[in-house]
Amino acid sequence: MKLLPFSEHAGTEQSGVLTIANDTDPFQVTLDGVSRIDLHFPKFTDGRAYSQAFLLRRRREFKGEIRATGDVLVDQLAQMERSGFDTAVLRADQDMAVAQRVLASYPGYAAGKYQGDAVHVAPHFAEAG
Repeated sequence: MKLLPFSEHAGTEQSGVLTIANDTDPFQVTLDGVSRIDLHFPKFTDGRAYSQAFLLRRRREFKGEIRATGDVLVDQLAQMERSGFDTAVLRADQDMAVAQRVLASYPGYAAGKYQGDAVHVAPHFAEAG
C-alpha cells in the first residue's frame, strides 16, 4: 500500500479521478475513463468506505487506484489494504514512519498469504500452482 502525507494529496481536479461520497452506492457510479477513485472517511469511526472499496474491487472489478482520504489513522491501514485500497492519505497529525511500521507488521495480509481479501480472493496456499 502506498502512503501519502496529507500535504501531498492532490484533489479531484485531475482527469480520470472520481470522488465518491461515503453514502453513495458503488453500483450507481460510472467508471468509464476513471483511473483513480477517492473514498472519504469523514470520521475514523465511519467504515462505509471499506465496504465501497470492497465492492468496487470484487463486484465492479475496478483495477485502478482506490485512495483513502479524510480521517485516516495508522490503525486502519491493514484493514484498508485488505478491503482493496491501494493508497492512503494520512491525516495531518499521523506519523509516516509509524504508518510504515504498521504495514510492515502484516506482510502476510498484503500478499493474501494467510487469508483471502478484496484483491486476492483465495489465500496463497490454496491457489493452484
